[in-house]
Amino acid sequence: MMKLWGIDLGGTKIECAVLDPERNLEVVVRMRLPTESANGYEHILSQIKKLIDQVAEQVGEKPTKIGFATPGVLEPDSQLMKNSNTICLNGMPLKADLEKILGIPVQLANDANCFALAEALIGAGKDYPRAEVVFGVIMGTGVGGGLVVNNKIIAGHHGIGGEWGHNILEENGEPCYCGKAGCVEQVISGPALERFYEKVSGEKLTMKVILDRYHQGNDEFAKATIERLLEFYGRAISTLINVLDPGLIVIGGGVGNVELLYTAGFEKIKKYIFNKGVVTTPILKPKLGDSAGVFGAALL
Repeated sequence: MMKLWGIDLGGTKIECAVLDPERNLEVVVRMRLPTESANGYEHILSQIKKLIDQVAEQVGEKPTKIGFATPGVLEPDSQLMKNSNTICLNGMPLKADLEKILGIPVQLANDANCFALAEALIGAGKDYPRAEVVFGVIMGTGVGGGLVVNNKIIAGHHGIGGEWGHNILEENGEPCYCGKAGCVEQVISGPALERFYEKVSGEKLTMKVILDRYHQGNDEFAKATIERLLEFYGRAISTLINVLDPGLIVIGGGVGNVELLYTAGFEKIKKYIFNKGVVTTPILKPKLGDSAGVFGAALL
């Protein structure tokens, strides 16, 4: 049986993983190279080719097809990239260019979709086989999401399925690069919370220090910041449940490690859910860690 190849194309690193389906998806090889995105689009393509060649040498065979987890998405009609925070990818025919330089079929999916697919199939979802709808949340530097229904990514008509991070959460909130203001990403991402703390306190701190101060109980501004996170998290997740009613939600990203999301934050969801305050949706941390993106790419 053919080995499964996947690439996670990140802003700082490109990771390749090869899985063996005959050995319960055992990892054959994992390797990384720096993206060096500041050097431009063509350089990223050359780094991808270089990495695949190095991995092929270790595996002893070349891929016959390969999946990519990408920042942003391939616009279905134009087949050009959009919404990528690796800006040089936007407007480029990434899929066509990769197929040209690699000489094999390429499948692209948004990195949050790949995260959701991997967690649904071989991560947290393995404990919930009856979950037909799995939503993967990314809460970190940005806020994104991926939707998997019956083990299949739902990319949507515009290729933006699962993009809950760019719905308006706070009226008259901070402007977002997407053109709106008060998006989920501008309220509960790590940088947004750090900006809020700096705004109310005049002091610039990392989320880790803010959280530590919250637990110490002697910083009113840390208290306000974390309470803001929990309140808006409850509102945002309740909207997901009200619209999709998933059988499982998996939360990745740095902010997703905040334990309060799964206790006090879970209670906040009950305030807004359209189900008389009853929430039985399992909301879990990922089982695959930072491997989810590259594993999801391989599973495409």
